Amino acid sequence: MKKNLQIWTVIVFVLFLFPVLIQFIPEQSKLSNSKIIKENALIVYASNIVEEERIEPESEHEVIEEIETTAGKVLLYFTHSHEAYEPMTKAADGKIAVSHQHQTENIMKMGEKLKSLLQMNGIETETLEIDNMKELAKKNLPYSKAYDTIRPFVKKQISNTNYDLIIDMHRDAVGPEKTTIVHEGERYAKVAFVVGMDHPGYKRNEAMSKQLKAEMEKRIPGITRDVISKGGAGVDGKYNQDLHPNIILVELGGIGNTEDELNRTIAVIAQSVSEMLNSVIEMEEK
Repeated sequence: MKKNLQIWTVIVFVLFLFPVLIQFIPEQSKLSNSKIIKENALIVYASNIVEEERIEPESEHEVIEEIETTAGKVLLYFTHSHEAYEPMTKAADGKIAVSHQHQTENIMKMGEKLKSLLQMNGIETETLEIDNMKELAKKNLPYSKAYDTIRPFVKKQISNTNYDLIIDMHRDAVGPEKTTIVHEGERYAKVAFVVGMDHPGYKRNEAMSKQLKAEMEKRIPGITRDVISKGGAGVDGKYNQDLHPNIILVELGGIGNTEDELNRTIAVIAQSVSEMLNSVIEMEEK
């Protein structure tokens, strides 16, 4: 009994002294473990920084390189500036614009999107600015008069600046069954080109239209309709294309195309214009 009491006394004493004795254990092992953990954390953090620093300049370099290797200057304008799309006007106002004209959901809105994509491809792009465009729209001029109305503005703009391509953007009046294509599960608005034949240099405008058409077809077969030649009685016959050999008239979709369909096609146009202008400049350099 006495022996057991002594054993328990020793155990209690050791347990009592243990917190004191542990303070005298060397710190090296604890410090080493702590140092390893901290070093690992720093290595991971430094790796992330290096990776971010490495990627960011490369991304900037890639963007700069893309812009530098793409050349050309484009002018966009809109003879029929308020031509609208039924699905877009319905989404905006809850109803379809009966006259197929709209102040915001129109061809100019799509033109701004094309301008942004062309600029992303390194192409300097401008839109024709007409101070009294809204006033012109309010007059509801007949379509045949619109070309005469916008003509002096176009003439002045191209006399002051050299452009590699000038696009007069329109929306066709035909329905979606003629202006829509499905390619690999995605719907696109189809594009038509109009060439006025009543001036001596129309072949140049026609050639430019056909070249852009070919570039678009390389990307999405069937995305374009026709190059429509017009001349003689009952039509404008020039469409202001006599002002410059590089003016083309583009019919972007029709009244029934959705904004998504139009956006996909605009991306194709931007890529095709970029490729076309690059090839033209390369040929000129040779």
